[in-house]
Amino acid sequence: MIDIDKVRAQLEDELRQLGAKVEEIEEDLRSPKSAGWEERATEIEGDEVLDALEGSALREIGEIRTALRRLDDGTYDRCAGCGKKIGEKRLAALPYTAQCIKCAEAGAA
Repeated sequence: MIDIDKVRAQLEDELRQLGAKVEEIEEDLRSPKSAGWEERATEIEGDEVLDALEGSALREIGEIRTALRRLDDGTYDRCAGCGKKIGEKRLAALPYTAQCIKCAEAGAA
């Protein structure tokens, strides 16, 4: 049996952590850059990595917000692809998943 309150608390905590991570990345990206071209080239590479990390964090934030909405509307444990129940082990491992393992492997929804 899924403990909805525990899942909600876990998702909200993850959301706060990711939000802080995104703010930190954005601050790093806004920081002044070096004048030297070699240092600047290294910083640009670092910025590209930060951009990718930020994009990943923002996608995960979206998935968590969707999971929280699914908790609110009672569809949390239902697969967005096939409508069947998502296994408790899968939800425990990836609490913001919207798909059962079968649909995730098939690339559905």
